[in-house]
Amino acid sequence: MNGLGRLIFWDFKRASWQYDVVVAAILAFIFLTPTDIFQDKPKAASIVMLPANQGFLLEPGLLDSIPTERRASTATALVQKRFKTTAVVKNVEAVFDEGSLTGYMAFTGQ
Repeated sequence: MNGLGRLIFWDFKRASWQYDVVVAAILAFIFLTPTDIFQDKPKAASIVMLPANQGFLLEPGLLDSIPTERRASTATALVQKRFKTTAVVKNVEAVFDEGSLTGYMAFTGQ
């Protein structure tokens, strides 16, 4: 029990072999644990501003269930909320890659 208590409270002197083993175990856990275990994968931004005011790229899930005639107004609300701007989306076009929908381009017309 004494050894477990020392391990939990990290009661080892620096540069001792026990300290090095604990550090190695922590680093091994950090770098060798697969990301699937914690379901914590980085997620790209769902709305991306394109350079030179060309518009915005929205991920497909944001506008899939919205009727075509209401996509511009919905995209406007999403863009204004995300970027705290007064930009108004005039046109929304679907973006396809090899036949599958990859997102929507929202043009502001500025």
